[in-house]
Amino acid sequence: MKLSVGILAGGRSSRMGSNKALLTIEHRRFLDKIAEEMSAFDQVLVSAAHKEDYPECGFPVVEDVHRDIGPIEGIYQVIKHASNEYVFVCAVDMPNISRALVLYLAEFICSDYDCYVLTDEDRIHPLCAIYSKKALPALEKLIQEKNYRLRDIFRLVPTKYIRLETSCFSKKTVKNVNTRIEYQKIVLPVTFCVSGWKDSGKTGLIIKLINEFIKAGYTVAVIKHDGHAYSMDHKGTDTYRYAEAGARMSAIFSDEGYAVNYAGTKTLTDMLALAQGEGDIIIVEGEKSCSLPKVEVRRRETSLEPACSADTLICIATDAWEDTRAECPVHDLNDIRSIFKSICDYFGLERT
Repeated sequence: MKLSVGILAGGRSSRMGSNKALLTIEHRRFLDKIAEEMSAFDQVLVSAAHKEDYPECGFPVVEDVHRDIGPIEGIYQVIKHASNEYVFVCAVDMPNISRALVLYLAEFICSDYDCYVLTDEDRIHPLCAIYSKKALPALEKLIQEKNYRLRDIFRLVPTKYIRLETSCFSKKTVKNVNTRIEYQKIVLPVTFCVSGWKDSGKTGLIIKLINEFIKAGYTVAVIKHDGHAYSMDHKGTDTYRYAEAGARMSAIFSDEGYAVNYAGTKTLTDMLALAQGEGDIIIVEGEKSCSLPKVEVRRRETSLEPACSADTLICIATDAWEDTRAECPVHDLNDIRSIFKSICDYFGLERT
């Protein structure tokens, strides 16, 4: 069955304070992420208050005719302009919506219903639903009556309610992001590297960045990559003896803190998995060749030659900033606030 998809991107975003369609997650705008996820379907339409709001989105944009009446207008316009009988409609503030969920909803399509709407124990999701073109007269009637309540659509047309809890999908899939606090929860934790040549000042910069993130209300975890042989304990200590005897993990703790040693070679992926949940911000020292985003440190006395791939750079921190030319932002190594700002802007983080 051919299916059209309509992404509603015309909301006011009043609680967010900025256009939600342009917020980023996984280094992509919400709109781009959802559109890419839905691109395998026969048609993708974007609903906007004004066509010029999204001149380069890569998909046809349908414009509101009735202004400021809420999402009912967007639903009406995408169904009207769709080339297929059935249209899946979702909101642009649902960045985790998946193609698999749409396919699941489409399995219920039959001749008995004109709307197929997802529900859970808390609410009905009219902006996560499949509509038939047969619903257009009901939508027109509601708009003419100036009744913009989305639930009333289902009172006027045969509707199939599909329970989320009986599926394999979680509430995260259909979670709306309406406020800055909700946005922070979905983008955290963020992970980046502070990389550069040996003795370029990576550790000192990380210490200063830790202070900036803590002042802004974030928790921080740090992973250091050591290119040389490393042992947490010295020969003769109890934890060393445990590891030597074959323990996969040995640990020691006191009132002041604890340390853990894992047997065997660990990759960056292993260490990132261990760090999950330990901080809002995960900073990796080193790993200049990995694909993670990076702050690259360059100093005259070590080397001003690039150490990292340019397409992974958040910014460059250097004591030769006036002589450094790059596509990414370049900051003086001692201008911690500007470096911190570049990191926050890259990930869409709030800062103080």
